[in-house]
Amino acid sequence: MDVRSRLVDSGVELLERDGLQSLTLRTIARAAGVSHGAPRHHFPTYAALLAAIAREGITDLDERLSPALTDPDAAVAIRTAAAAYVAFATERPEMFALITRHDLLEGAGGHLRKTTGRWIAALHTRLSEARKAPIDLEDTAALWASVHGLATLTSRRSAEPVADVDPSATLARVLDLHLRP
Repeated sequence: MDVRSRLVDSGVELLERDGLQSLTLRTIARAAGVSHGAPRHHFPTYAALLAAIAREGITDLDERLSPALTDPDAAVAIRTAAAAYVAFATERPEMFALITRHDLLEGAGGHLRKTTGRWIAALHTRLSEARKAPIDLEDTAALWASVHGLATLTSRRSAEPVADVDPSATLARVLDLHLRP
C-alpha cells in the first residue's frame, strides 16, 4: 500500500476510534508509520487530507443513498434513503461529523459538495413525484434539514434524555409530514 493510502486509511481508523479531535498531521503520520512530514508530501493542506478521509465516508453513504433513491415508488425511495442516512449517522457518528463539516473541508471538499448536490437534486425530484406536484426547493431543504437534524441528534446521542422517543418512529412522523400533498 502506498504512503498516501496508508495516511488516509490511518486517518479513517483514528477518526472512527478517537474522534475528529484526534486527527492531526502528526497523529495520522504516526498511525500510518511514516514521518511527521510525510502528509505534506501527499496532501497540500490539512483540509486536503481531511477531504481524502471524508471521501471514504461519502462513498459509503452514497452507496447507501443512491440505490434507495431509485426505488420506483417515490415515497418509499424517500423513506428508505432517510432511514439509510440516519443509520449511517448512528453507525459511523465520527465520520458523519466529518462529512457534514463543510467548513473544515472548504477548498478541498469539492467531491462532498458535488455528491451532496446530487442527493439534494434526486431528493427534490422524488419529493415532487411523491407529492404528485411541483415543489419549491425550500420544501426539499426543509425535508433535508429535518432528516439531518434527527441524524445529528441520534449520532450525538442527544435524543437519549427523551428515553421514550423512538428515533425510527420520529423519522416516520417527520416523513409523514413532508410527504403530504
